Amino acid sequence: MSISYDGHVHSPFCPHGTTDQLEEYVEEAITFGYKGMTFTEHAPLPQNFNDPVPNKDSGMSEKNLNEYLKAVQQLKSTYVGKIEIRCGLEIDYIEGFEDETKQFLQRVGPQLDDAILSVHFIKHGDQYTCLDYSPTAFKELVDSLGSIESVHQKYYDTVLKSVHADLGIYKPRRIGHITLANKFQKEFPFKSRFQVEISSLLDEVKNHGYSLDYNGAGTVKPLCGEPYPPDWVIKEAINREIPLVYGSDAHSAKGIGQGTEMIMTQTLSSPDRVSRS
Repeated sequence: MSISYDGHVHSPFCPHGTTDQLEEYVEEAITFGYKGMTFTEHAPLPQNFNDPVPNKDSGMSEKNLNEYLKAVQQLKSTYVGKIEIRCGLEIDYIEGFEDETKQFLQRVGPQLDDAILSVHFIKHGDQYTCLDYSPTAFKELVDSLGSIESVHQKYYDTVLKSVHADLGIYKPRRIGHITLANKFQKEFPFKSRFQVEISSLLDEVKNHGYSLDYNGAGTVKPLCGEPYPPDWVIKEAINREIPLVYGSDAHSAKGIGQGTEMIMTQTLSSPDRVSRS
């Protein structure tokens, strides 16, 4: 199995990432032999949404959006014939902010080649928590929802809502890291694999004609140790003929290619399903 496309790459425009320049990411991708890549910077969050993380840095600033889009477009011509570059965003699905997200996509969607729809924020009561920010934030969710299992259940319920959400004609057609709730699993172990919930989610991804982000970032997270999603979920996706797109989820140039060794050694019945679809 070989991977020739990275569909989930961040940039110096990420306020919680590194200052590595766009060209550094591209050069690293070329070193890996990739034929193409998509920059998917965290989109600006809805104006009326209060980012719950301490530094308010979960998404790109609105004032930097046009600069980001122009910079990635310029890279396309700079590297023509060397590597294909696509311009994208990672869009947050935030329960209760569907209309604002739809309006944003209507405005920005025509300028994008690609996009990912991801869940990071979990609504509980009248509050939101960033699920993957830290073990402490995860523990707050556990305390609020009553158990580790309830956090996972709420996460999958929210991802399912993202699949069903009416976000307009520019809604992303790739669902990001669908097992992100496993990020801190070594500190917050759970017994259930949530097979029913995940299988139902995969059925809906298939029914909508969407693809999955096969995300390598979890392999380098010390409390996770596996891709998002893990092997058994990938097998279920392949059985449903759901397209898989490898994503490093790199927030630094050296993050390009992360997780590929583990992904390539997993037993996949159809390795050619990992593509850029």
